Amino acid sequence: MPSTLYRRGRVRSPADPFATALLVQDDTVVWVGQEGAAEALSSDVTVELDDAWLAPAFVDAHVHATSTGLALTGLDLTGTTSLPQALRLLEDHCRQARGGVVLGTGWDETRWPEGRPPTAAELDRASYGGVVYLARTDVHSAVASSALLAACPQARALPGFAGDGLVRQQAHHEVRRIAQESVTPSQRRAAQVAMLERAASLGIACVHECGGPDISGEADFTALLALEHGVERIGYWGEVGATARAIELGAVGAAGDLFVDGALGSRTACLSAAYVDADGSGHQYLVAEQVAEHVVACTRAGLQAGFHAIGDQALQVVTNGYSQAAQALGADAVRAARHRVEHVEMVSPEQVATLAALGVVASVQPVFDARWGGENGMYAQRLGSQRARAMNPFAAMSAAGVALALGSDSPVTALDPWGTLRAAVHHQTPGSGLSARAAFSAHTRGGWRAARRDEEGELVPGAPATFAVWDVPGELVVQTPDDRVAGWSTDSRAGVAGLPDLDAADPQCLRTVVCGQDAFAKS
Repeated sequence: MPSTLYRRGRVRSPADPFATALLVQDDTVVWVGQEGAAEALSSDVTVELDDAWLAPAFVDAHVHATSTGLALTGLDLTGTTSLPQALRLLEDHCRQARGGVVLGTGWDETRWPEGRPPTAAELDRASYGGVVYLARTDVHSAVASSALLAACPQARALPGFAGDGLVRQQAHHEVRRIAQESVTPSQRRAAQVAMLERAASLGIACVHECGGPDISGEADFTALLALEHGVERIGYWGEVGATARAIELGAVGAAGDLFVDGALGSRTACLSAAYVDADGSGHQYLVAEQVAEHVVACTRAGLQAGFHAIGDQALQVVTNGYSQAAQALGADAVRAARHRVEHVEMVSPEQVATLAALGVVASVQPVFDARWGGENGMYAQRLGSQRARAMNPFAAMSAAGVALALGSDSPVTALDPWGTLRAAVHHQTPGSGLSARAAFSAHTRGGWRAARRDEEGELVPGAPATFAVWDVPGELVVQTPDDRVAGWSTDSRAGVAGLPDLDAADPQCLRTVVCGQDAFAKS
């Protein structure tokens, strides 16, 4: 590989807060500094930055690549504001599909005036009797057409079959499995490529794929990891007791969406007290002893363990399990393994303390708060205002020493790193947000550290040459300590150590470089 000098820009690096240039040899940063010194360097290729901002690329720490790609290339109902609108979009899509199986995602009845999901009969009319699978926005429940339900009659006998086409829990897993079997290898590859292309165009250099037997299947998982593309993929396989299988599949952990519970929107997150808008307190899929056994097995195998846990009761199961594993192996062994928990939404101070003490990474999705938080949001509808205000306490977790990694859970929320940073900083509960610097670190270096890749995520000599180049509207700014005076400041002493103003228009990605190679370059 030729050496490349990127110069005459603004480079974010702890090696030099006023750096304007960076030299890459092969896949490694070999020098960072200022313009005068750069002129004395020789390189095979020179890239003129023209005052663009060069910074560590983003890592999305929780995605579902194929589902995201299918939403990008197919039926995405995320923006719909009513049930009739969703059904019109479905009908239009079915006409284009010409009788083919339709997989859609993104509907959210809490944003519709009708306040309910579609029914199988409504799907049948819109699709002219076709095979249709429409996942709710949280992907923990779905509506299936009559033709799809006929193809998987066993779902009717499984927990979570609600009738009228609505499926949750095991019934949902079975219906989703049958629906996804309709996706051909070529369609799957096209969806995965579309997702990775979108990620690269947004300055995302790496994604953590959260697969599992109830999510996408082994063929989907291995195909994604084997796909030739510049965006790096780190795989987590969410199956309890499957350490050997995770290794065989190329995963770095038996982790990710290994479900301890479900989701709040589908009322399947496991709570210690009942939902306020429905009977019941959700569903628990594992007990603490199973969690502990899995953590012990992963630790001994050199893998990361990890669990999907949203409700406070689910997080109690997880923290109890980690504590039991620490008693069996010693806290140092558990800490060294750097296990994970995904989502961590209804976490108590005591649970936060346990996660911090045992070095467990919290993989969180700030846009969940932006979309469903607030006094009138879905969280408040499901939990009441008091419990809703305590959701997603990013500041408290960070202050307690819990390492954070930011992600989207795409397609649950879109690939949108700047929107993720904005949501992390401007939390809907005052005092629960992160500083801009902490959020940027959690969405860059934090993602690498969550995968135990500690040498990545900062642009210093010897580090992998993985970064993004941005056209930033306006000045780079620093966040002031007192937002009552001014949220952001152009401080000349901070220079290029600042960040783009999160209250301004999003920066536009010009180039994404992964280990010295372009994964994206704007034409």
